[in-house]
Amino acid sequence: MLRLRTCAARLRPLGASQAARTAGPRRPAAGAKTSGPVRCYAAPVASEPFLNGTSSNYVEEMYFAWLENPKSVHKSWDVFFRNANAGAPPGAAYQSPLGLSVAPQLSSLVGARPNVEKLVEDHLAVQSLIRAYQVMGHHNAHLDPLGISCVNFDDAPIRGHQVAQLDPLGIMDADLDSCVPTDIITSSDKLDAVKDRLKLLTVGGFYGLDESDLEKVFRLPTTTFIGGSESALPLKDIIRRLEMAYCQHIGVEFMFINDLEQCQWIRQKFETPGVMQFSLEEKRTLLARMVRSTRFEEFLQKKWSAEKRFGLEGCESLIPALKTIIDMSSGSGVEYVIMGMPHRGRLNVLANVIRKELEQIFCQFDSKLEAADEGSGDVKYHLGMYHRRINRVTDRNITLSLVANPSHLEAADPVVQGKTKAEQFYCGDDDGNRVMSILIHGDAAFAGQGIVYETFHLSDLPSYTTHGTVHVVVNNQIGFTTDPRMARSSPYPTDVARVVNAPIFHVNADDPEAVIYVCKVAAEWRATFHKDVVVDLVCYRRMGHNEMDEPMFTQPLMYKQIKKQKPVLLKYAEKLIADGSVTRQEYEEEIAKYDKICEEAHARSKDEKILHIKHWLDSPWPGFFTLDGQPKSMSCPSTGLTEENLNHIGQVASSVPVEDFTIHGGLSRILKGRAAMVGQRTVDWALGEYMAFGSLLKEGIHVRLSGQDVERGTFSHRHHVLHDQNVDKRICIPMNHLAPDQAPYTVCNSSLSEYGVLGFELGFAMASPNALILWEAQFGDFHNTAQCIIDQFICPGQAKWVRQNGIVLLLPHGMEGMGPEHSSARPERFLQMCNDDPDIMPALSDDFAVRQLYDCNWIVVNCSNPGNYFHVIRRQILLPFRKPLIVFTPKSLLRHPEARSSFDEMLPGSEFKRLIPEEGMAAQRPEEVKRLIFCTGKVYYELIKERKNRDMEATVAIARVEQLSPFPFDQVEAESKRFANADLVWCQEEHKNQGYYDYVKPRIRTTIQRAKPVWYAGRGPAAAPATGNKNTHLLELRRLLDSAFGLDAFQDQQ
Repeated sequence: MLRLRTCAARLRPLGASQAARTAGPRRPAAGAKTSGPVRCYAAPVASEPFLNGTSSNYVEEMYFAWLENPKSVHKSWDVFFRNANAGAPPGAAYQSPLGLSVAPQLSSLVGARPNVEKLVEDHLAVQSLIRAYQVMGHHNAHLDPLGISCVNFDDAPIRGHQVAQLDPLGIMDADLDSCVPTDIITSSDKLDAVKDRLKLLTVGGFYGLDESDLEKVFRLPTTTFIGGSESALPLKDIIRRLEMAYCQHIGVEFMFINDLEQCQWIRQKFETPGVMQFSLEEKRTLLARMVRSTRFEEFLQKKWSAEKRFGLEGCESLIPALKTIIDMSSGSGVEYVIMGMPHRGRLNVLANVIRKELEQIFCQFDSKLEAADEGSGDVKYHLGMYHRRINRVTDRNITLSLVANPSHLEAADPVVQGKTKAEQFYCGDDDGNRVMSILIHGDAAFAGQGIVYETFHLSDLPSYTTHGTVHVVVNNQIGFTTDPRMARSSPYPTDVARVVNAPIFHVNADDPEAVIYVCKVAAEWRATFHKDVVVDLVCYRRMGHNEMDEPMFTQPLMYKQIKKQKPVLLKYAEKLIADGSVTRQEYEEEIAKYDKICEEAHARSKDEKILHIKHWLDSPWPGFFTLDGQPKSMSCPSTGLTEENLNHIGQVASSVPVEDFTIHGGLSRILKGRAAMVGQRTVDWALGEYMAFGSLLKEGIHVRLSGQDVERGTFSHRHHVLHDQNVDKRICIPMNHLAPDQAPYTVCNSSLSEYGVLGFELGFAMASPNALILWEAQFGDFHNTAQCIIDQFICPGQAKWVRQNGIVLLLPHGMEGMGPEHSSARPERFLQMCNDDPDIMPALSDDFAVRQLYDCNWIVVNCSNPGNYFHVIRRQILLPFRKPLIVFTPKSLLRHPEARSSFDEMLPGSEFKRLIPEEGMAAQRPEEVKRLIFCTGKVYYELIKERKNRDMEATVAIARVEQLSPFPFDQVEAESKRFANADLVWCQEEHKNQGYYDYVKPRIRTTIQRAKPVWYAGRGPAAAPATGNKNTHLLELRRLLDSAFGLDAFQDQQ
């Protein structure tokens, strides 16, 4: 009987100090409301222990009620307050109900003091009892549909949180025989059940109440709604109603929320008597949705029993749950719902929530289906969908988008949030009233994946909030083969949501009506408070991890119980048939109707011979491409600007366009320096970036720059947000003062997260092609904590899902003696994932440069001057298609005096240079050049300095490869032919097994038809990206420069 022994412990009242801290707000003084008598206690309050702390709060509340209406309190309290006001000490003012009167002889009342203390203590005990149910009642709710939450499968030590009956796997607490019947309160003998519960609650004297108190009437505090229209109830009814509210098939976690209004709102939704009532129409609709959810899975199992589909069996109520959330949200004005989910149940959601054509789903099971789109495609349970339709319940238009996802569970969470934020931004939905997100999770992943925590922490940040997300956890009570006791240290998989004060509604998924009610409340919560909320569907997984998996290997007892479990559709149908809501014939007709729909769709699916992944696109861009999804042209206009435009943007960049705004003295010097550069018609890196962003904003292109410390810039070079030195929180963003009709500029410091924030910005970039979305790493080295987003979404996104994306990654990179974690953005990793063939020289054509970009999976550049950076940023938007852009940005070059560009390099007709050829003395007599060095990025400035020092400017040519991928085969070939007598060297500052060498060497060899070797000048192989010793760093630099300029350095390698 372990559960009986521990039940009361879970509802233990708070200690006195805790109760004092968490007591509800005191009523306002009643003096303004009544002219009643003023208390005049003859005895000091300090001598009355029961009038201290929480007791005095309770008595004061009763006193104010009595002042307003003496009949609103019990007769004994009426007499007590009358005697107290007549001058009796508090301990003597009480009279037994047997002889109630206002007595002038106070001495006869003194013996009643203990009874007064008992009365007050009992009322306080009831308040503590109510609060205990609100705080911990969920631990006694009947959530496990398998009913095995009292079984202990082994003798392992039981941790404190696992003793709760809601142990998520439900297998740890006692023996099967010791389980308490799951319907304590709804049994025929309700009074006996209440007595049993009271006995549990009084174990150890926690409350001081006993069976004789069951008939006593207690006034209810303002922090409960169990009374309905009644202000007082007998104790037996208080317990019964609390049990009904908190210990049935719904468990509510909310008392950790530090907002009284929100707590009261939740209490009202779950405590009000009779609140969970459903109309006949609602029950029939719910049954029809359960039929579709269940029969869809049964149809797939019947037709393709040997196929993996990650079915929903065991949690069929997910479909009506999602549809209810969407219905309620549509009713409150939501027009667009963006969803993210893992693979389990995805096909069912596509079919019965998004309303994807069934034949399009069924044909995915055909192994002979030919792929018609470019790219490699993805498995059917990863694909997304976009659909606009009429919501039948609200008769309003609703757009639904299910974002495609990889197998990396929860990785799509921030992507969904970013897309949601973008859609809200573009339609001017500042409060999230028109666009919302729903995220579906698995229990193991929700608890185990850190990206869930990162995503939650974006939920209330100004530039990242989506104004509330509804999270639905499909709680199978198992992760693949791992029990929760091995998978998490928290009582519930949903505990991570507590960090943002999101209420958590646990519900037994085998009670469809409870599920629907909880989802209604969740949708209403989101519409009311615009904050996150979690619905925990406690269910089970009828199959293994997939349909081909055998779960009995690892969970034999659980799956024995599952095999006995009656399907939820059958249980609910029997319930409705029993209460007369539907007839058996109507139920069977509903099944036959949907079965016929599936069979007809299956017949049509056999006519499908070609698979079009574009039919599964989750983020279409209407009007950007041709009707068949192709670019409208294969050319890119000039990315240059007029001198007038450059001057105008430069003036804004070097000024403070707000009056009476005091900036920092050091910033004044920076702005004066910018103004001087504009006067000299030059730009440094920060000003070149300003020109690119500003010009796009003036052309109506929204620009959003996000990342850690991006407003100022990690290296204090950007300063896009100015702060008033005298007024707190007063800021100015000059970029938003360029022109009256410009697009808005968003620059926002992010939380200290890479995975979550990069995923968010990727999602933001998905929403529209007409925006420049950039994410900057604090140092390029740190992008690897977001590697999942890079590897699963950015690199292969178009190949898997025919989904283009123009996100820009700015990754500070450069070997400058700052140690192994502040030197390398790992260019070798990005280049390794490029899809161009190193061994084939592509056919050259007039549109070769643009077609190369169209065929690649992403663009990788390392610009050596701000003018080229300016052009590549503008080209990103002016291209007729979208590709991810990876930019290795500089650190020391931000202030390098030679890393400047003239306005002449940015005027109309100019463009991004994929390769910057040798233009110095060596170019005048190319036949005399003995060495041609190819390089990229910052090392160029070290090379030209060393070349000048060695007086080798006529014999060594240096060419800068600015665009690494797609590789500029044509320009490398031209440069190699120009210096036909020179040997070829690739020089880099990175280590040989890192950087660019392994990528560029075979491609250079291909351009010259392998006629010459390509020598290497750079650091040797190493495990770490850079040394932490400054002296070693300089020695390595000296060696690589000696190799680069030593004309006989490679003779022994011939």
